[in-house]
Amino acid sequence: MRATWLGGLVGLLLIGVAAPAAAAAAPLTPERMWELVRLAAPALSPDGVSAALAVTRYDLKTDAADTDLWLVPAAVGPGRKVAAAPGAESEPAWSPDGRRLAFVARRKGDDAPQIYLVERGKDKAKRLTRVPTGVYGIRWFPDSARLAFISRVWPELSTWGKQHQRLVLRKERKVSALVFDTARTRYWDHWIDDRQAHLFWVGIDGGDPTTLTLGTGLELPYRENGAASYAISPKGDEIAFTADSSLRPDLDSNLDVYLLRIGEKSARNITADNTQSDFNPVFSPDGSSVVFGRQLIRGFYGDRTRLMLHDRASGGNRDLAPGFDFSCGDWQFAPDGRRLFFIADERGHMPVYAMELPGGAMTRLTAEGSHGALAVGPGGAFLVALRQGFSEPPTLVRVDVAAKTTGTISTFNDAVLAEVRWGEVRSVTYAGAGGAPIQMWVVLPPDYQPGQRRPLMMLIHGGPHNAITDMFQWRWNAQVFAGWGYVCAWPNFHGSSGFGNDFTASILGNWADQPYEDVMRATQWLVDQGLADPDRMVAAGASYGGYLASVVLGRPNPYKALVAHAAVYNLYTQYASDYGAGERAEANPHFWVDESVLRHTSPHLAAGSFKTPTLVVHGERDHRVYPGNGLELFQTLQTRGVPSRLIYFPDENHWVLKPNNSLFWYDEVRRWFEKWLTVNSEQIGDRR
Repeated sequence: MRATWLGGLVGLLLIGVAAPAAAAAAPLTPERMWELVRLAAPALSPDGVSAALAVTRYDLKTDAADTDLWLVPAAVGPGRKVAAAPGAESEPAWSPDGRRLAFVARRKGDDAPQIYLVERGKDKAKRLTRVPTGVYGIRWFPDSARLAFISRVWPELSTWGKQHQRLVLRKERKVSALVFDTARTRYWDHWIDDRQAHLFWVGIDGGDPTTLTLGTGLELPYRENGAASYAISPKGDEIAFTADSSLRPDLDSNLDVYLLRIGEKSARNITADNTQSDFNPVFSPDGSSVVFGRQLIRGFYGDRTRLMLHDRASGGNRDLAPGFDFSCGDWQFAPDGRRLFFIADERGHMPVYAMELPGGAMTRLTAEGSHGALAVGPGGAFLVALRQGFSEPPTLVRVDVAAKTTGTISTFNDAVLAEVRWGEVRSVTYAGAGGAPIQMWVVLPPDYQPGQRRPLMMLIHGGPHNAITDMFQWRWNAQVFAGWGYVCAWPNFHGSSGFGNDFTASILGNWADQPYEDVMRATQWLVDQGLADPDRMVAAGASYGGYLASVVLGRPNPYKALVAHAAVYNLYTQYASDYGAGERAEANPHFWVDESVLRHTSPHLAAGSFKTPTLVVHGERDHRVYPGNGLELFQTLQTRGVPSRLIYFPDENHWVLKPNNSLFWYDEVRRWFEKWLTVNSEQIGDRR
């Protein structure tokens, strides 16, 4: 019988995107997914011959990861390991003269990660630093004789020896209490101590590192920082770095870009014209300008990132693409400074763009898929990057700028992928809340035949201002779900990034209503299209997706069962626990100023309407959505007599990251949905 709980929908667009051809073997399973190696950002040698990158493999027997550095030819040919030794290697960085490769590792005898150097053509690396507080975020100076790095230190301690003593005292003390005087308490999965992130430099001959930013009265952003947080001028005499200018950065962040001459202690703010955040500076090759990212809307992390250019001669800042309504990322100059490459968050994809300077004309260099981790080749003639999609794990590719073509470089996962039978991936558009066009990804079962109605698994993405793009998802893999026999759908509802800034901001002040309606309309559209069986439909979400799953739980819905993972359930308690504290967008006032937003949108206030069987999942180390949300939701379901199950991970955070915990999670989700669809895995197929 045709479902009638929501009608009047019209499909606007249906585009089939064929999955890569592969040997007919078996659908992707969680176990097979964990056999795939994971690639990190590549570093391209100055001559453009080799890309260095970290490659991670997982051992399901030991639950351990093994990360090694590989050198892969940027054209063709087999890759090889370099500087292999026990201990994970990361952050490869070529010296500008191409003679050395620096990287970060924690090897035997290291109490914390250190910088290592390996000569080109050789395999044995030498330790460069012995920094007790550890190093990360490394960059070379232009002279190839020095490296900059970040370390989190106690600013009041003047020597590395004293830093070491403080670490030993902290480790050996018998008191476990943490004490705070500000809301700067925790972030994602860790508590924040009283150290600060600062920049240092060290020569390639070793010795004690020298401070760069200590004594300036500034520090790198305490929540997130890394190599993208700073840049070194082409002459090596200045640094540009990101620091928070807010008087209360724990409550109201205002990142700015500062310029500092090496050896001086007075830094100059070059983005004081903006009261919101500016970040990730990059010097032009001639040093005459600095490009950085900018956001304008207070308290709105989903505000699009604009590409800005600071002209050092005039001191002015200008928007390089004022009419471009998508967030930009990973910007890099061509060697001649006449072109800027970047990634755009655009309508469910992450394409590579080239922008001509100074005019600003833009060319899209890639078609399908999502890209990241750009590295520019000699003369700017080509780039290497990581490309991925629903049916392709991150893969090293070469992008030819003139031809606008992309070729695959790495073959790490080819043998495993050849044995996977993929489901077809489609991008569709349907009429959502208010008739707005909503883009949605649909992944069909690998054995799907036209005209079949299959069980539906509706996935609700997190954020909410982070669209689901054509990317390989490790934690929630739609191809795995499709392999269980489901039509798997993932809509980019109101609030998602990549569809214009107004669309992204449209849910400020009401996180629930439009996304809820978009999900309901998506479900009905799939029924109307003859893809989904209206009697066998389930839904799942994590983080904000878990929040919206909890909203769905308290409102009319067609689902036989739900999964609410890391779900925001009680907005009143979540409000003050999210990162400890935070700024507010104007549309989301403090609840003691205007309670109406939370009163209307907090899922716990609809508990009287809960009926749908729900699997609740939460991790104890989740400091973004504190575990009380999951416990409250589960206890409420139990009290109301709603069939429910709680999975609690004492060693996981916002995500389930350990291999065997992940396998357990996938199995529990599969079993939960099969139970409430009253079918087993062999019976979950076609119903015409």
